[in-house]
Amino acid sequence: MKEPSDKKPVKILGIDPGTNVMGYGLIEVIDNKPRILQVGVIKTAGFTDHYQKLRHIFDRSNALLNELNPDELAIESQFYGKDIQAMLKLGRAQGVVLGLALSKNIPVFEYAPLKVKQSITGMGRAAKEQVAFFLKNMFSMNELPKELDATDAIAVAVCHYLQMKNPVGKSGVKSWGDFVKKNPDRVKK
Repeated sequence: MKEPSDKKPVKILGIDPGTNVMGYGLIEVIDNKPRILQVGVIKTAGFTDHYQKLRHIFDRSNALLNELNPDELAIESQFYGKDIQAMLKLGRAQGVVLGLALSKNIPVFEYAPLKVKQSITGMGRAAKEQVAFFLKNMFSMNELPKELDATDAIAVAVCHYLQMKNPVGKSGVKSWGDFVKKNPDRVKK
């Protein structure tokens, strides 16, 4: 994971995977300040066959990765669902994007939906509309993208940015007290 720094901007592509609508959002971090560069969705509404949808996701994602040239990719991980077939299809779409990023040597980071929502709103069970509202205020946006999948993708990228800044999150410790115990040499007295 690259550290945000004063020297080189870090571009993070956030992905909210989906087989019908997949959101993407690119942020750039300069001097520890994120800004949105691009946001949108990949739609597969014109395809009835699942494999054709996957091919479209592959082609569009490949073009996006080549065009946007992100330093890192943050993707929302699968969540528990009652419809096993839908979960399998979602996993395939996610796998397409993961495989493309890895083939281009782009580091990949996965975040659970609860983690993303918690990072943005402070509530792990926030609605998509609440996440969008917080992002609108965070980035002083005049208007939001029409599709909430696009704002969810920005949320994934911002979640990753916030994790880059958080030494507790990187070391796997559970609290600041735990961090201090495991890293006494890093505490100034």
